[in-house]
This record gives sequence, C-alpha cells and structure tokens, in this order.
Amino acid sequence: MSSCSIQYSSQCCVKKAMMTGFGLLVLRLFLAYEFIEAGLEKLNGENWFASIQESFPFPFNVLPADLNWVVATGAEIILPILLVLGLFTRFSAIGLMILTAVAWYAVHAGNGYNVCDNGYKMALIYLVMLVPVLMQGAGALSLDFLLQKKHPTKTWLKFL
Repeated sequence: MSSCSIQYSSQCCVKKAMMTGFGLLVLRLFLAYEFIEAGLEKLNGENWFASIQESFPFPFNVLPADLNWVVATGAEIILPILLVLGLFTRFSAIGLMILTAVAWYAVHAGNGYNVCDNGYKMALIYLVMLVPVLMQGAGALSLDFLLQKKHPTKTWLKFL
C-alpha cells in the first residue's frame, strides 16, 4: 500500500470519527437538556413520589420516597452534565436508562402510549436515544475520548 493510500485512509478515518462524534454530541446535548429540565423541575418542586411509592419496582419500592426523590433529582442533574462533557458517558447513559425505566414502570405504563395521556411514548423515545450513547460511547468530541487518547494502555478507559 502506498503512503498516499495510507494517508487518504487515515484522513477518511479521522473525518468519519469527527462526523460520528458530532452526531453523538448533538444526541448527548439534546438528551442532557431533556433530563436536566426534569431534574430542575424536581429540584424546584415538591416531592410527589410518596403518592406513587408502591408503584415503583423493587428495590425502589422499599426505599423511602424522600431518598428516591433526591436520587432521581440528583441523577437528572448530574448525569446530563456528564453527558454534555462526554465524561463517564456510558455510566451516565445506564443511569438515565434505569431512571427512565423506573419512570415508565411507575408512572407511564398504565396510561398507554400517547403523550397527551401521560403515556410511555417519551420514556420509550429517551430509552431508544440512549442506546447509541451506551453502545458507542460519547464519540470523538468528548472528555472520554481525550482520556482514552492520553492513556491508551489503560484498558478500563475503553468502557467509558
């Protein structure tokens, strides 16, 4: 293979990585906005989890409603910030998926699919949008990528 072919191949790989990274960045930013908005609403609102505590799946149904409220509020604020930064992205995606699955189960499942009826459509959309972030990570435009580049011998970083 000639050096020209190698150089062209390398340029294509960089361009593809940047395009994928940009797509994942847009997805991360949108998800972060949606979850932070919900977290700030909880932070500035009153705890209504006590009224649905028995609807939570195990182990959340055995935890105090106040603890669930604090954990959900914190997760909806901290994890989206990590998504924006692209730091511990897969961990953040898993956390938000669990949060969304619990909300689906406890609040939206019995209301059908329709958003207007407080159904599970948005929960499903968020879960589907989190799958590429979980599977691919944050992409080239992230702190995870920079950490992996700076420490290529640390194999655990590939799971970020």
